[in-house]
Amino acid sequence: MERVDKREIITRVDAIEQQIHLLTEHLSVLKDQLAYLMEENQHLYLENHHLREKMDLEEQPTTEEVAEAGVGAGYDNLGRLYQEGFHICNLHYGQVRKDGDCLFCLSMLTKH
Repeated sequence: MERVDKREIITRVDAIEQQIHLLTEHLSVLKDQLAYLMEENQHLYLENHHLREKMDLEEQPTTEEVAEAGVGAGYDNLGRLYQEGFHICNLHYGQVRKDGDCLFCLSMLTKH
């Protein structure tokens, strides 16, 4: 029977303990990131639902009304959405504006 070195056993146990501690820290970070992503997903879901409700409440124009209105009505709708607090630029379209005016959105509104 082979003789067991007590120091080697203690060294191995310490190494395993450090690995477990490191894995626990990684797991904690992943758990925090998952909680953040779930919260962000819920926020986006509610924002999307809110936008869909707004679109459903609006009257859908007939083909003739669209032809008569031309491009101007599209800009009016974008301007209204912007005034209601939503991005209309291609970078953040449909997201709630949190930090005041967006230069990209404003440049879109002034193009026509």
